[in-house]
Amino acid sequence: MSTSAGLLMLRKPKSCYQYFLVHPGGPFFKNKDLGSWTIPKGLIDTGEDVLGAAIREFEEETGINAKAPYFDLGYIKQKGGKLVYAWAFMLPDQYQTWDPSQDLQSNTFQLEWPPRSKIVQTFPEIDKAGWFDFDVA
Repeated sequence: MSTSAGLLMLRKPKSCYQYFLVHPGGPFFKNKDLGSWTIPKGLIDTGEDVLGAAIREFEEETGINAKAPYFDLGYIKQKGGKLVYAWAFMLPDQYQTWDPSQDLQSNTFQLEWPPRSKIVQTFPEIDKAGWFDFDVA
């Protein structure tokens, strides 16, 4: 069973909170939207601190250096058995108007695509990101 860790970034531009979610990149999620959006997260390296992994993964997937304080949200067990630990943090005030559609900087991964084609393509770990009100998130 694998274990991942991630961060949920929040902001409060007006009277209610907004939640930052990302859409996975690559061909498997290209035409999937509903139910595919998630927090930036990834696998924990051997011997790595779980919160440290969440912070590292967040920066790798978004280009944003997350800042404390972090609020422990606990963990969930996904249908496939994977455990996902999460923490929340507030977007610093100077970035409250940050537009992820303009400034997102995601790591990439390589995948043979189409399958068995011997063609290796590069895809972003996340291809879209956005701010969502609670009801939409």
